[in-house]
Amino acid sequence: MFSPLLFVLIGAIFGFLAALGAFLITFEEYKKHFLAGSRPFHEAFRTALLTFFIFVALAFIAGYILSKKIL
Repeated sequence: MFSPLLFVLIGAIFGFLAALGAFLITFEEYKKHFLAGSRPFHEAFRTALLTFFIFVALAFIAGYILSKKIL
């Protein structure tokens, strides 16, 4: 019933939204306060990738734990 792959799909969807938000926030802050040139884009993109992978990993772990506990 609770498949880890279903949780990964849900994690990917919400991870994309979280990564988009993290990118926009980080990019604006770096652009305003810290860095010049193309560096704010790269730093914001790194933050977005990290956010996405954390969401997917946590969703997979939650799906794995729930599938083992319930079934």
